[in-house]
Amino acid sequence: MDAASDNKPMPEVHEVIDLNRIMRILPHRYPFLMIDRVIDLIPGVSATGIKNVTINEPHFQGHFPGHPVMPGVLLIEAMAQTAAVVVFLAMDAENKDMLVYFMSIEGAKFRRPVFPGDQVQFHVTKEQRRGPVWRFYGVATVDGVEVAEATYTAMIRKA
Repeated sequence: MDAASDNKPMPEVHEVIDLNRIMRILPHRYPFLMIDRVIDLIPGVSATGIKNVTINEPHFQGHFPGHPVMPGVLLIEAMAQTAAVVVFLAMDAENKDMLVYFMSIEGAKFRRPVFPGDQVQFHVTKEQRRGPVWRFYGVATVDGVEVAEATYTAMIRKA
């Protein structure tokens, strides 16, 4: 079922969601909360997540010593967390113990490394929805340059 066929128009809202509200929406916590802010949010449709990459993150101890690079799988996870905010707010599921489970990740491409000091923007757009299953396309950029992309599908379930 697509948002357009839900028989209710999705609001054209461009909200900014701060870290405190992200933590009310998502169950993730340090060290696995991958986004610091969400901007340009249109619930059920799209948003941009922002991650300020710092050397203090635990994955940099081993990935890679002397040449810290953010793991690509964490870029995909951050895309998914941004999409989860889009979904939960569209479903009015804030504070309702909902979880998101990956079902598939397709076409993942990593174009250049992400380093401490970078600010990554995760631009995610809903491609399809069928009941509790949502499909998104995401692109990660640093300073306007694409660093990663993927299409992914996830299921929303009660915790």
